[in-house]
Amino acid sequence: MSEAKSFDYWDFFLVECQRANAPLYVEIVRGIGADDDLKELASHLTPGQPMANVILAAVHFLLLRGAQHPLRQCYANLNGGERRNGEDAFPLFKDFVNAHRDEVAALIARGITNTNEVARCSALHPAFRTVAKEAGEPLALIEIGPSAGLNMVWDKYRVRYARAGQTLHAGPGDAALTIDCVLRGEQVPPMGPSPRVARRMGLELNPVDLSDPYWRDWLRALVWPDQVERFTRLETAIDIAAEEKQDIRPGSALDLLSGAIAGIPQDLPVCVYHTHVVYQFTEEMRATLNDILVAASLRRPVWRLSIEGSVHTPGTAEMKLARYHDGTRALRQLGLCHPHGAWLEWQDA
Repeated sequence: MSEAKSFDYWDFFLVECQRANAPLYVEIVRGIGADDDLKELASHLTPGQPMANVILAAVHFLLLRGAQHPLRQCYANLNGGERRNGEDAFPLFKDFVNAHRDEVAALIARGITNTNEVARCSALHPAFRTVAKEAGEPLALIEIGPSAGLNMVWDKYRVRYARAGQTLHAGPGDAALTIDCVLRGEQVPPMGPSPRVARRMGLELNPVDLSDPYWRDWLRALVWPDQVERFTRLETAIDIAAEEKQDIRPGSALDLLSGAIAGIPQDLPVCVYHTHVVYQFTEEMRATLNDILVAASLRRPVWRLSIEGSVHTPGTAEMKLARYHDGTRALRQLGLCHPHGAWLEWQDA
């Protein structure tokens, strides 16, 4: 009997790049996967962080900050939305790293993948309407892992849903940012006015200070250069979020969550939510998060909205809603969505 093929991180990430239609990073990641020197360099990072994302962002960061090199011609977002060099980018990438090795190594050592994709708000809009319908409003919202707080102001963005030749809208008509989302399936998600929000709070291990140009550029660098629309969307979202006074509390969410819930007045329904965060948790951490919410529910009902990648279907996220009450949990699936918010399939009755 032949042995099962061992897991190779770089092969896995290459498939992710192919699935995301990111040809630039397909070329670069394929090259890194066969280059022991670059793989060694990429491995010297904060524990728990993904090597590929961080080394790619480190190079992108330096280019965004003006580093001059022929590699720039391969990055569509740096060339008016078009790639100007059609040759394999990996040799240029490696040459750039060798020319800026100390800077790249320093960025890898401190780099955190803490950007948030604001197009995920296309799923948050109907999900919070569902929570408000069940729990009442105004809501008290606690986001785990909000990064710079871009998704904490989900109701500041307008969403334009496309379905069978029809267009549906959610959010303010005069919003500075409009997110496009395709509706799949038979059901239409809850529409109408956004529910009122009384409290917004984020619990973040590595908060991003949007007043600091360094961290603003690092957020930009985490977006893949081929996906110019995402890059443009992030720019606008940063400007919107920077104008808001965000209550983002630094530290481990598992250490802060109990106190955060306890500090919310009893007459406000509480919803804890997270998008593509707990995949970084260990099994023990996930169990602890559930235990915290079970314990909190002995004093008040607590809702938990999660949008996390599906282990069954790569490239798809599962949106689930749990209600914790009197020490028990009732869980159901609201729907499926694209990891970056491009489509939504609502499934809740």
